[in-house]
Amino acid sequence: MPKSILVIEDEAPIRDNLRRFLALEGYTVATEPNGALGLKRALAELPDLILCDVMMPEMNGFEVLAQLRQSGSLAQVPFIFLTASADRDSIAKGVALGAADYVTKPFDLTQLAALVRRRLGETG
Repeated sequence: MPKSILVIEDEAPIRDNLRRFLALEGYTVATEPNGALGLKRALAELPDLILCDVMMPEMNGFEVLAQLRQSGSLAQVPFIFLTASADRDSIAKGVALGAADYVTKPFDLTQLAALVRRRLGETG
């Protein structure tokens, strides 16, 4: 069974591009346009990995991650921030909350795929 990835991203073109790309890489991909819906979906579906923007309506990525880390079922799921915010304080906050990685936009899809494989414990 393919690994599942949840993409939480408010920008539709980025969200759709990630969905298509990750599906072509062999993953089952779900998407949500904001943090509140993303959190709800994560708790319902228990994805193997989460890619999440930081600045979003409803609930930002930091809030999503903090809530997930309090959930027993999702506390250890790899969580990767995708964001245009590359300042040191944001990165430190994400790492302190338990983010596995912090990828700045624009990002290279090939490098992102390698990072996803590594975080999912896959080789190749």
